[in-house]
Amino acid sequence: MKGKLILEDGSVFYGQLLNDSRATGEVVFNTSMTGYQESLTDPSYCRQILTLTYPLVGNYGIADVFMQSRKAFVGGFVIGELCTEGSNWHYEESLAEFLTRQNIPCLYDVDTRAVTQKIRSAGTMKGIIVPEDASQAEIDKLLAVPIKTDVVMEVTTPETYTMESESENAPLVVAMDFGVKQNILNSLHNLGCRLQVVSAATKAEDILAMNPDGIFLSNGPGDPADVPEIVAEIKKLIGKKPIFGICLGHQLIARALGAKTYKLKFGHRGSNQPVKNLLTGKVQISSQNHGYAVDEESLQGLPLEVTHVNVNDGTVEGMRHKELPLFSVQYHPEASPGPDDNMYLFDEFWTMLKGEK
Repeated sequence: MKGKLILEDGSVFYGQLLNDSRATGEVVFNTSMTGYQESLTDPSYCRQILTLTYPLVGNYGIADVFMQSRKAFVGGFVIGELCTEGSNWHYEESLAEFLTRQNIPCLYDVDTRAVTQKIRSAGTMKGIIVPEDASQAEIDKLLAVPIKTDVVMEVTTPETYTMESESENAPLVVAMDFGVKQNILNSLHNLGCRLQVVSAATKAEDILAMNPDGIFLSNGPGDPADVPEIVAEIKKLIGKKPIFGICLGHQLIARALGAKTYKLKFGHRGSNQPVKNLLTGKVQISSQNHGYAVDEESLQGLPLEVTHVNVNDGTVEGMRHKELPLFSVQYHPEASPGPDDNMYLFDEFWTMLKGEK
């Protein structure tokens, strides 16, 4: 079936529609050459229409071992060539089968370079995926649907669960799930931590009642300004236990301490983002997926110092508290683009946990 992607500025991109389905959402692009399953199942893409710049997608199929959450949360998928015959020793099903089973609208055979150039020049915008013969009335109706940015409660865990450790003396880390990726939890667990994963709606007093050795604030979707109730709970946790935040967790820490966040023109999404560690002078390649950033000017006068910056645009990529055991990064150290350039951040958290204990 022929289909098309229509952006809110009137731009149209044609392709083939995998299933007779529609999608509405913020159109974003990712520049990674691999990891399409990890992106599809990353809750940070909730309700967004994800465009991949790499032209061949699906060539190693789908396997359960690469799932980053319980399901795919993307609103739609726009790609170049859809490979129907995946080759991989992990292979369990084709990408097309997965997209159909997960009810993800997919438009393929698209000039994704043109889509990306449009977003880079004009900025991220709303878009829809529809059949080519969709009526103007249907198009207008879909384009009128507002983009929802307060989506954390759609992706958070519905119930608390534990990842036990073989060690009796393993430090307990309470992970607030704002849309956490499984690889982050695995990285903390592989350190030797015992994890208690809780909903984003969990109150600070309930977390502290668990008597954790540390608290982890996860990645997640949406605008950090849309969840003031979560920021209020994080404020109550600061200074009580060591805290480590990644991505949305990083932004929420900043807001909890009085800083501001803002929306980037087209975000950082890919596995090739260079980040400079200001404490060591080293530059490492990072994997990123975010549309908002911490306003560096708003950090002035606060007990926070910038520790990492993006080499491409100078945005804040990491910070730490000047007195308390608290630090955060905007990027994803667990995603292994280096492949392990940034795993030292988990070691730093482990050191904090042991120091607290």
